[in-house]
Amino acid sequence: MGSEVCAAVAADPDLELVAAVDPNYRGLDLQTVTKVDSPLRISGEAIAFERTNSQVVVDFSNREASVPNLTWLARHGIHAVVGTTGFSDSELETFRREFTSSNCVIAPNFAIGAVLMMHFAEMAAPFFDSAEVIELHHENKIDAPSGTAMLTVQRMAEASDNWTADPTESEVVKGARGGVGPAGIHVHSLRVKGLVAHQEVILGTAGQTLTIRHDSLDRTSFMPGVVLAIKQIADYPGVTLGLDALLGLNS
Repeated sequence: MGSEVCAAVAADPDLELVAAVDPNYRGLDLQTVTKVDSPLRISGEAIAFERTNSQVVVDFSNREASVPNLTWLARHGIHAVVGTTGFSDSELETFRREFTSSNCVIAPNFAIGAVLMMHFAEMAAPFFDSAEVIELHHENKIDAPSGTAMLTVQRMAEASDNWTADPTESEVVKGARGGVGPAGIHVHSLRVKGLVAHQEVILGTAGQTLTIRHDSLDRTSFMPGVVLAIKQIADYPGVTLGLDALLGLNS
């Protein structure tokens, strides 16, 4: 993902790629690692961002790395665009306290189609009696369910708590009905080689179903949302969760 972000930033005429940090590639030429035509060398320390007067940092690491990264960025007044998921409520509250001189956008999914999928599922929720979410990812994704699936279920549960109870009395194989999220909405996770990132929301009521599906077929699908967040983050004070506000979906 880091390579795609570097390429997207470098390709945008309004943006300038000034630093890249990855401890695994410390000291290597950026062009060798990411194929981006740049004289930069990859640093192993976040201080590289301060040295280069970075205005916005994109973090697609993991929760363990992102927490101290965001604290550092907040203290140095640098905006943060974050694709990491799994933050606790207390960590999010800490970020809200810390980001006062710069801003932070945290999104579980930067694919604009996926953002619209969640928005449409939330809109549809009050009109249906039952719903389940199926998320499908590549074989190397280590967390389940995905952050996108959990945010989808959370938003649907907030839109309606009137869901039909699960009729299952006996599971032939334990876990066959998936995990149970907010408001009792079931979530199923698939990990299959050849997939990238996909999700289906299936809603049902008397005599009809509605299926809302989004497919990311390549990691480039996330880049328009990343670039959008980089360009607009200065206009959204504090911590913003998701891209909805940036896309005008909260109005």
